[in-house]
Amino acid sequence: MTMEDSEALGWPSVADLVGQHPQASVALIGAGLNERSLTPGRCDLGPKAFRAVLPRFSTYDVETGQTLSSEVFDAGDLPLKAVSPADAFLPVRDAVAAQASRALTVLVGGNNAITRPGVHGLGLERVGLLTLDAHFDLRDTDQGLTNGNPVQALLEDGLDGQRISQIGLAPFANTRRAHDKAKAAGIAVHTARTCREQGLAAVVTRELERLSGLCDAIYVDFDIDVIDRSQWPASPGARPGGVSVQDFFDATRIIGAHPRVKAVDLTEYDPSLDIGDLGSLTVGRWFCELLAGFETRG
Repeated sequence: MTMEDSEALGWPSVADLVGQHPQASVALIGAGLNERSLTPGRCDLGPKAFRAVLPRFSTYDVETGQTLSSEVFDAGDLPLKAVSPADAFLPVRDAVAAQASRALTVLVGGNNAITRPGVHGLGLERVGLLTLDAHFDLRDTDQGLTNGNPVQALLEDGLDGQRISQIGLAPFANTRRAHDKAKAAGIAVHTARTCREQGLAAVVTRELERLSGLCDAIYVDFDIDVIDRSQWPASPGARPGGVSVQDFFDATRIIGAHPRVKAVDLTEYDPSLDIGDLGSLTVGRWFCELLAGFETRG
């Protein structure tokens, strides 16, 4: 269905913006990597569930009067079924690099192991990384790549820790060793409590500006288990006491608006854990907020 058809029916949806639009400023890539997850699940189902929910979202934001109009080029899903994080590196990196001429590339996962190749797709020498995540993802890599060590792997690849910001880290969900690693590397660390007390939007805004002074492009990892589990059951790693879903949406809009943000991913979405469509509707709203922010870029 075209946008014109949807308008005639009175329900222009976000799904109508996504398609084969070669001149679009935004690209969408499905990256349903699921192998080597520390907690078993079905994050590989994420891209399909994400696309299926988009018709349920109108393009109109009643709060701001904004109507989304940005076309999104759908680059399709990468063939990552039963593929290890090591073997997924080149396909994901190259898929992101192939969209480098666009203003924003969106990867929908899949587990958090897609973050490392996604960052490489922008060029390690020029990029900064901001994560919204309950976890450091600094587990050792001596037993191979997993969804628990993409940040550690990036440090080992040569990414300067001062160009990394980690926001939303949860208590009793990480180790002292990981925290010590982050501090030694110069990573900016902001806990879930900091986000509650200072405001997630304020923390994100501050870190985007800090990273902008250090790099030409910013990659944002939206590990969705950063959201409080009572509002987000569809990730095995989500915990009670995470950030609120409204704060997550507000931060997403700020991130979408920032001109240095060149690529983002959404990771650790497991549709098999969904309850009452809460997960899919949250992911769909995340995409709407991202586009709403993007459309305010100068």
